[in-house]
Amino acid sequence: MRQRQRRTFARLLGSLVLVAGAGLTSVGASAAPAAGAPRPLGQIVPAPASVSAGGTAYTIAPATPLRVSGGSPEAQRIGDYLAGVLRPSTGYALPVTAAAGDDGIRLLLGADDDALGDEGYRLTSRGGSLTIAANEPAGLFHGVQTLRQLLPANVEKRTKQSGPWKVAGGTVTDFPRYAYRGAMIDVSRHFFTVAQVERYIDQLALYKINELHLHLSDDQGWRIAVDSWPRLAPYGGQTQVGGGKGGFYTKDDYKAILAHASSRYMEVVPEIDTPGHINAALASYAELNCNGVAPPLYTGTKVGFSSLCVPKDVTYRFFDDVVREIAALTPGRYVHIGGDEAQSTSKEDYETFMDRAQPVVGKYGKTVMAWHQIVEADPVEGAVAQYWGTLGNEADVAAAARAGTRLIMSPANRAYLDMKYDAKSPLGTNWAGYVEVDKSYQWDPDTFVKGVPAEAVLGVEAPIWSETLSTSAQIEYMAFPRLQGIAEIGWSPASTHDWASYKVRLAQQGPRMAALGIAYYRSPLVPWV
Repeated sequence: MRQRQRRTFARLLGSLVLVAGAGLTSVGASAAPAAGAPRPLGQIVPAPASVSAGGTAYTIAPATPLRVSGGSPEAQRIGDYLAGVLRPSTGYALPVTAAAGDDGIRLLLGADDDALGDEGYRLTSRGGSLTIAANEPAGLFHGVQTLRQLLPANVEKRTKQSGPWKVAGGTVTDFPRYAYRGAMIDVSRHFFTVAQVERYIDQLALYKINELHLHLSDDQGWRIAVDSWPRLAPYGGQTQVGGGKGGFYTKDDYKAILAHASSRYMEVVPEIDTPGHINAALASYAELNCNGVAPPLYTGTKVGFSSLCVPKDVTYRFFDDVVREIAALTPGRYVHIGGDEAQSTSKEDYETFMDRAQPVVGKYGKTVMAWHQIVEADPVEGAVAQYWGTLGNEADVAAAARAGTRLIMSPANRAYLDMKYDAKSPLGTNWAGYVEVDKSYQWDPDTFVKGVPAEAVLGVEAPIWSETLSTSAQIEYMAFPRLQGIAEIGWSPASTHDWASYKVRLAQQGPRMAALGIAYYRSPLVPWV
């Protein structure tokens, strides 16, 4: 109920974001603030729900303290995080203290404001102090991300920079449109280390993403250790697209990713793709194949050729063991069971498998998530289908949504970050078309699939598949700046979505991404600073 209240309230307040002085200008060229002048409160991404600008700017000074709600370990941790961002670039001590006071940067939990929900915040900047107040720690953390963006881009650098460090006067009141705002990284086609995934998590957090979907298994690699099936990861994870060495996460590695995501108020959604996209497992254990013969490991990029042997009981013992072990490690609500591109599984076998697999997820206390092909079977009550189509006319998806299946919207021709920008893009694929930054931004999750009721849309996700991507720089080049647009679609009121004004705010992110070392694509459609 609270999330519905937030979405309704967001729509009511959306028009307030575009008030004069908020900084969401619709001019066609980007204008950076004058030297030493604070950034207008509305010039952030995602756009805030409402802005009331005015009053004296707040300046972070050498004697500024970071005051946190007394007795709150979460507030203390967020304060320490903020200090870690600000200290290297400002050169200031910025002590984090639970001592009460009306000065400094104040991080306050317990706002007792129903309008903010669990992830909203209120940032108030005035001459003597800057206060971020929230009901819950996630909201406080999101408010800190807004503070980062309101400061000069050089605040992100790890060496001392010149100030001043000013925040414009006024109030930002902000909360998300959708509860689910995700990004997926495919670690199966190419393997990415714990450090690389943590780097991506940090980049996502700046734009208030709260879900990290890990695609942990596919034809080219099995990336998570499973004690009851010990050959899966060491054997099935030893290669990747093109024949590289691959890799896998030990359980301690996976826990490290979970812990880092949690520290950024991000839930992890692990995916084990079934019954197709499963060659790495079939190669690891011959008994999972209907003919009892293990196929060779696969390093190509074709899809749809592999399938678990649906009639065999060992298939369900395998699935139960894998889900049990991953669910025990994962504090999040969801286990994603794939379900896409199962061309080598007959329709009857697909339905049989899903009928037997879905209750296993529930048995271990998790909610089923799957690609939208699950609607071709019978989604269990509470299941979440992730839509990745391109047409928006899928009647079966709309019917399932009307019947109670919730949807995560990831249309491939809008939200897939591995699609080429244009014909000259050196990376990515184009099976869903070319997706420039404007096309990625200009769509509405509530209306993309005809016949889907808006209340069925749980949120959005930006997947990035790694057939052509093997380094962090390549991931960043394809993700940024399209990721920011998907983040804004997920967070900001629909009434604020306007390409002309958005591209100006996006342009302001260029120096910040550069300061963070993000190897972003400089789209010619954006008037970069």
